[in-house]
Order: sequence, then structure tokens, then C-alpha cells
Amino acid sequence: VQLQASGGGLVQPGGSLSVSCAASGRTVSRHVMGWFRQAPGKEREFVAGIGWLMSRTDYADFAKGRFTISRDDAENTVYLQMNSLKPEDTAVYYCAARLESMATITTSTSSYGYWGQGTLVTVSS
Repeated sequence: VQLQASGGGLVQPGGSLSVSCAASGRTVSRHVMGWFRQAPGKEREFVAGIGWLMSRTDYADFAKGRFTISRDDAENTVYLQMNSLKPEDTAVYYCAARLESMATITTSTSSYGYWGQGTLVTVSS
């Protein structure tokens, strides 16, 4: 599976941005998909995850109420809509897929075997 993240950019505080992750090589419809982020000098952290067949979603506390993860299995694509962005949301955002099909959402980076290259989101005035 190859994952290609896109949609990052510069946005003002309070603004919105949507990033997407297109999968190729095989369908990911039965795989948990996640978004992670890594700010300069910090460890990569879980942002949001979505189960196969959109069975459930999970969010980090900082993302609840502001970010929405979704997937379009027909397009083999996962999205992350980010609203009310803050300067502390500045980071490289990575999409990832769990290796096992029909697995559960986890927040650990080690549980995800496929990773995209990341897209930079900068929140600044």
C-alpha cells in the first residue's frame, strides 16, 4: 500500500483546512486508517482514526470537536477536516494504515505499518 497525503498549507488561526490521503496498490476499505502529526522537536502523536466500514472513529483530546476524520472507500481516500485551527496545530500530518484488515483503532504509531510522506500544516498569522 502506498499512501499519498496532500492538502497542507498555511492557514490563519481560527481557520480551516482539509488534508487528504489517497491510497494505491490495494484497497484499504478493510483497514483502520489514522492521522498522526509531528511538530518540530516533538514525538509523532495520534490525531484521529477511523475503522473499517466506518464502524467508529476516535480522536485525540485536542482534536475532539475541531477535527473530523472520514473516508471514501470508493475513492480509497481518507480525509481530515480541521476547523478552529490553532498555532499549536502546526505540524507535519501523516496518514497511516494498519497492516491487519478488520483491526481496531489504536493510537500507537507502532500499530500502523503503512505511512504516507506527510503534509505540512502551518497555522500562523
